[in-house]
Amino acid sequence: MAKKRTKSKKPTSSKKGFSLKLSKQNKIILGSLLIVLSIALFFSFMSYYFTWQEDQSMLSEFKDRNAQASNLLNKFGASVSHFFMYKGFGLASLAFPLLLAITGLYLFLGLDSKGLIGKWIWGLTGIIWVSIALGFFAFEQPLLGGLIGYEMNDFLQDYTGKIGVFLLLVFVLMVILVRLFNFSPEGIANFFRSQKQQLKSDFKKSKPAPVTVQSDDGSVELSMETDTPVVVDTYTHKKDIPPLQSEAGLDVDLPQEEDVDIDLKVEKVTEEKEETDVKAAKLVKDFGEFDPKLELGNYKFPPIELLDPHGASGGITINQEELEENKNRIVSTLKNYKIGIAQIKATIGPTVTLYEIVPEAGIRISKIKNLEDDIALSLAALGIRIIAPIPGKGTIGIEVPNKNATVVSMRSVIASNKFQKAEMELPIAFGKTISNETFVVDLAKMPHMLMAGATGQGKSVGLNAVITSLLYKKHPAEIKFILVDPKKVELTLYNKIERHFLAKLPDSEDAIITDNTKVINTLNSLCIEMDNRYELLKLAMVRNIKEYNVKFKARKLNPNDGHKFLPYIVLVIDEFADLIMTAGKEVETPIARLAQLARAIGIHLIIATQRPSVNVITGIIKANFPARIAFRVTSKIDSRTILDAQGADQLIGRGDMLFTQGNDVTRLQCAFVDTPEVAKITEYIGSQRAYPDAHLLPEYVGEDSGTGIDYDIADRDSMFRDAAEVIVTAQQGSASLIQRKLKLGYNRAGRIIDQLEAAGIVGPFEGSKARQVLVPDILSLEQLLQNETK
Repeated sequence: MAKKRTKSKKPTSSKKGFSLKLSKQNKIILGSLLIVLSIALFFSFMSYYFTWQEDQSMLSEFKDRNAQASNLLNKFGASVSHFFMYKGFGLASLAFPLLLAITGLYLFLGLDSKGLIGKWIWGLTGIIWVSIALGFFAFEQPLLGGLIGYEMNDFLQDYTGKIGVFLLLVFVLMVILVRLFNFSPEGIANFFRSQKQQLKSDFKKSKPAPVTVQSDDGSVELSMETDTPVVVDTYTHKKDIPPLQSEAGLDVDLPQEEDVDIDLKVEKVTEEKEETDVKAAKLVKDFGEFDPKLELGNYKFPPIELLDPHGASGGITINQEELEENKNRIVSTLKNYKIGIAQIKATIGPTVTLYEIVPEAGIRISKIKNLEDDIALSLAALGIRIIAPIPGKGTIGIEVPNKNATVVSMRSVIASNKFQKAEMELPIAFGKTISNETFVVDLAKMPHMLMAGATGQGKSVGLNAVITSLLYKKHPAEIKFILVDPKKVELTLYNKIERHFLAKLPDSEDAIITDNTKVINTLNSLCIEMDNRYELLKLAMVRNIKEYNVKFKARKLNPNDGHKFLPYIVLVIDEFADLIMTAGKEVETPIARLAQLARAIGIHLIIATQRPSVNVITGIIKANFPARIAFRVTSKIDSRTILDAQGADQLIGRGDMLFTQGNDVTRLQCAFVDTPEVAKITEYIGSQRAYPDAHLLPEYVGEDSGTGIDYDIADRDSMFRDAAEVIVTAQQGSASLIQRKLKLGYNRAGRIIDQLEAAGIVGPFEGSKARQVLVPDILSLEQLLQNETK
């Protein structure tokens, strides 16, 4: 049991390089020390070759404070240089300051230390090779190769001789050239071939081209002094032209032009697009591809240990007695209705077991399907779901809930190979299927998701599972969330990662939106962002965000033209029904527009609601949300509203759900992630270095329904004063109140409300709320109206 637990705690971070686990301040201090030390060593080594003879006598007097050395760094420089240059590797020791300086810069600048060990390994290999090579070629000068190079060369020669040492040096040099500089025979051949062609073309340019000229008497003259060919026509009169003889069947040899030995220089016309690609390739060669993660280069993904196993370390327990009992009851119930079974098998899942039956020939499927309630009664189960037939199989499925359900932990699905190795843009691990397989889908291909179910059936846990999956897989530079929480308590935990992962309006204080007015402005702002992104795609001549970002990373798009790296944006709305009730069309219209168009530019919507009625999940919404999740609902009508099929009313709750992406319906057990787990994840991410602010959406100025026009006093309605008194007395600014009290029509009451707003008696339009009354009492109203008439 302990072995399994240890295995489950295997880290899941992507690629692990060499990493010093030091704080940022300690890295800067250590980096500074290494850089200073490298500079000191460099000057010590350089000075050693001019002062080593003078300092030999001082080496034994290091403890004497009065003794002075000629080295630039005095006794320290003389001692260290003697150790490295004489007793060590000789001239090759100059590579040590370089390696120390590189290590110091990595630490000081906070760069990714991946590959630093490789630099040291190859550096030390080069130092040893140079030391031995200098000891071989300058055997009489041991100071050049150092004592190590001298002794190692002497040792090798004792066993292999000079030729053996030479061959060994050549082999190691070849290894270094191939591994570090991509050396190949083809590359050398291409280099010499290009040099040969260059010399040949330069020689031909310097040599004047010979010109062949034919004179009148038929002799040939060669001119080397002119660059312009001279053409002499030997036939000066038409009568001199010889007649062309042609007969049937006779081949006519036409005179052919003589070859002129003049080189033709062809200049390649470079298109603008090719020139851009060449510049981009040069930029990539010089600076590498653009890395959007560089600003938060030290960001660490949350470790798997932050998630709890929830006691599911042993996997699914098979209750053979329960399986046999359920099988017998299914067979006997069908036998009572004269339905024979040719074959039956069971697939055990975390919460549900699927019994696949093959009926005898001649049995109608509809007959079995109508027995759903009878089978449920015989099994005494909470909910039975019959799939007749199972898509892709010639069997009928009967899903029976297990007596002892197994909790599917978020940890188990995140740690699974299917999720860790998922090559998807936005992978989401929902949970496990009936066959106990981890279920992973790509949000980028959905492209939007609708989630519905009764209260307490797992919607909020499902949303947390979606967000957690993306947090474990995506860098803050790659994805941003817009979280809408009308309940004000479900998504507040994600406030800690505001500057890492969240997006908001420029004038908004809180990144998590709880006010309906801000929801309307945010949705309209997203529409502006969508239009802006489509404009960028148009200028870049690409079709979707993936192609655009690939082109931008390859430095083929100029930031001066407005281009930038585009992160994915995921809009999450926890309770959509509340928004529809309070804002109606003002919310539905931008959501429908986003759902129709936003897929290509990386904006994806996830909407959850506990009331799946037709006035909430309208036809426009359903048409643009092919991916739907249904938790347990109370009626078949609700199930059809969500899935266009029944079955959600027969789920057992607590994360039991049905998923469809427009074709088959899959039953899943949603992974359970508890609130303390989400808190630990957001705390871990929030404690790391973040962006200066949350990702800012384009600014949107809302349009009030009030006209904002200053009505002339003469143009005011005759009932204006009466309406003003009604509003001030009731302290409630609404057109419906004026309609009821003064018995007016809606249009006239609306015009009077606009006139009251222009007069400063009521405030601007605030969605579904009544307007604010700005005048406290009748006396203040009289004074206001009298001042207007003066």
